[in-house]
Amino acid sequence: MMRAGPSQEDVRRHNLGTLLRFVHLRGPASRATLAESLGLNRSTIMALTADLTAAGLVREELPRGPGRRAGRPSLVVRPESTRVYVLAFEVGVDRLVIARVGLGGVVLDRREAARTRGSDPAEIVGTLAAGARSLVRKSERDAVCVGAALGFPGTVRRADDAIRFGPNLDIGDFPLGDALSRRLGLGLPVSVCNDANLGALAEHGRGAGVGCDNLIYLHGDVGVGGGIIAHGRLLSGDEGYGGEIGHMVVNPGGRPCACGSRGCLEAEVGERTLLAHADREEAPGQSGRDAVRAVVDAADRGDIVAREALHRVGTWLGFGVANLVNVLNPGLVVFGGTLRDIYLGAAAQIRSVLATGALAAPREKVRLRTAALGDDTTLVGAAEFAFADVLADPIQVLARLRAPEDSRVH
Repeated sequence: MMRAGPSQEDVRRHNLGTLLRFVHLRGPASRATLAESLGLNRSTIMALTADLTAAGLVREELPRGPGRRAGRPSLVVRPESTRVYVLAFEVGVDRLVIARVGLGGVVLDRREAARTRGSDPAEIVGTLAAGARSLVRKSERDAVCVGAALGFPGTVRRADDAIRFGPNLDIGDFPLGDALSRRLGLGLPVSVCNDANLGALAEHGRGAGVGCDNLIYLHGDVGVGGGIIAHGRLLSGDEGYGGEIGHMVVNPGGRPCACGSRGCLEAEVGERTLLAHADREEAPGQSGRDAVRAVVDAADRGDIVAREALHRVGTWLGFGVANLVNVLNPGLVVFGGTLRDIYLGAAAQIRSVLATGALAAPREKVRLRTAALGDDTTLVGAAEFAFADVLADPIQVLARLRAPEDSRVH
């Protein structure tokens, strides 16, 4: 049975989303640039931008600055960053971050709070909700929140955002997204996603992986997570658990892991292992990203124990990367979180193991890079995830979200 082709409305909806996504990720662009980049004629671009402008998603204005050409200039299309925004949340082992992010990826405002390890889930929700409500109050009167997403360092089921496993956060089966959504009172669900998967999305769309459609993002906090972009899409697996790279066994019979196994990549290269090798495990106040960076700094200054610790951790990280290169043949491997610092301190060792542990063909063109978005990789990924619906169907989503009365929190 032959399927009917896309209707004119389907094509229009697709083109609206494509145009909006372009200016969201690439920034302001002239009508001429949009026509050339999207392969559409100028009259179509004019009609699409008119629809998006009427919906309050973009605005058109004359080009700025000395680069203006003589004659009739092509209007520039800019995302309405202050009027259309999302809420992005990051639950780290040692910190909580909340941001209001405008269309175009502009961080309009943010809050950050320290977090004690093992804190109560209800306390986490309370802190996140209070921070988000204060940010929403500061938004413009006509601004609309089009989505919300949260990055969590654990295994999250795609069907219902249930947290199935969080080895470094005792949160059990607590419905984090639902609880936060109720506390916010915006009438929007809060999507919960694995932090490393969000990091992969962020680095692919806005960071070190722009232009590379096959990449692996490795994220370190206390544990180790991973996100895989294959052919431009996040590889999430059957239930959404794909990318649990930290629990790939690299050293059978090695150090015990929080998951119950031994010798997992996380157990061999995580924060606790690095600090133990560097004889800093019991140092007062030594934990988290600052502690990892202190070891790397000490190694740079010639501390022999710190250097040896980085060498040992770098060896196992190299084996993990070699396995991933053999299996997935990525064009790029990006190190984020604490692994960003570990890579900077142990790059030579990691590359050495990769050179002997991976097959010549898949390693031939692979590049190793640090996260371009720094400590905000997960947060940026959460924002991009929250924008996904409005970018896919801009007019319909915005019309559904706009209410007769102001829905902002007061």
